This record gives sequence, structure tokens and C-alpha cells, in this order.
Amino acid sequence: MSTTLISPSILSADFAQLGNEIEAIEQAGCDWVHIDVMDGHFVPNLTIGADVCAALKPHIKTVMDVHLMIEPADPYLQSFADAGADNISVHPEACLHLDRTLQVIRDLGCKAGAALNPSTSETVLQYVLDRLDMVIVMSVNPGFGGQSFLDSQVEKIRRLKAMIGDRDILIEVDGGINPITAPLVVAAGADVLVAGSAVFGKGAQSVATYQANIKAIRDAADTVRS
Repeated sequence: MSTTLISPSILSADFAQLGNEIEAIEQAGCDWVHIDVMDGHFVPNLTIGADVCAALKPHIKTVMDVHLMIEPADPYLQSFADAGADNISVHPEACLHLDRTLQVIRDLGCKAGAALNPSTSETVLQYVLDRLDMVIVMSVNPGFGGQSFLDSQVEKIRRLKAMIGDRDILIEVDGGINPITAPLVVAAGADVLVAGSAVFGKGAQSVATYQANIKAIRDAADTVRS
């Protein structure tokens, strides 16, 4: 991949203007739109569900990148696929039979991903690599936006990259991503960067501001690409 993909997390957007915010970040040049689904059980926060994703789908012209931080995840896969998700990522800890879950996601016509919490080893994916289209490495503890980047995850990304080998699996990194941390994770092997507060900032913003923020992250990341 010649350039880093940027997937802004709408967790940091204005929830009263989500459709407009998505249209703005796409005009600003984002590659994917990252949607954090939290249940207040698997993670200590409660966000949005499949019905909201379905309402947002007409506003998304790129990729709906759905990250399920819910337990159990399996009963809701169909509803998020029906809502228009292009990617669905689940946490191994929330799936009793991860191999089966990943295959169900693919059978629903979506790209299948697994998300690794900071304390979860990449080795849990060793026997499901051929079911995966992407892996999300959480570089913060999931549940809230605006947290500081965990340096410990850089080495995990490097080990994961080696484990993937020549398979067509994208590595996505979520948490604390900004122009300073982006080069660290891309140098280790990341392909897709999730950024929330670093894209949306605080208060009312504009397409021009989002464009500048996205460009700053992408430019910083691409400096370490050969």
C-alpha cells in the first residue's frame, strides 16, 4: 500500500450532526468512516446501534468501518450487515467461537476483522488468519475517545505484521493516533489509522479544518513508507 488509509472515528464528532459530520470528513479526504459500537458491558461506555448505522449509511460514500465492542457480538452481526456495514470487527474475548464468527461476517458479505485489546496477545489470531481481512490493534483501552497512546502496542504491531506474512490482511490501529504517533505505528506495519479527536478537534469545525487534520496525519504517516 503506497499511502496510509485514514478512518476518522465519529465517536469524536458532533452527535447532533452525524450525517453532516460524515459528509464533511469525506469531503476532507478520509478513506473510511469508523463507527464505534459500545454496549456499556464489554466496555464502560454506551454509544450507537445498528439502527443509527442504517440511518448513517446514505451519508457514507466511502467505507463503513464498524467496530463492535459488544458482548456477545454474534447475535448482532446480521443487523449490522443489514445496516450497510462494509467492515465488521469483533473482539476475540467477546466471541466463544471466533473462527465461526469471522466466517459468518464474511458470509454476510462484509470484510471480517478482529480487534485486540492492549492486554491481548496477537497470538490469539494464529489459527484464524485465513478468516481475516483486517486486524485492529487497540493502542488505548477501549471505551472512550481522547486517551493517550500506549507505546507498548508498537511492538505488538511489529509482531503481528510478521505473523501475517504475505497474507492480504490490513492492520488498523485505533487509539491516540495523531501526527506524532502515526509514524510510529506505520513504521511497525500499520496500514489504516483510526483518529477521532485528532481529526474532529473540539467545538464546531469545518471541511477545511478536517482536511488539514487528515492531511497532517497522513503526511506524517507516509514519511516512513518506502
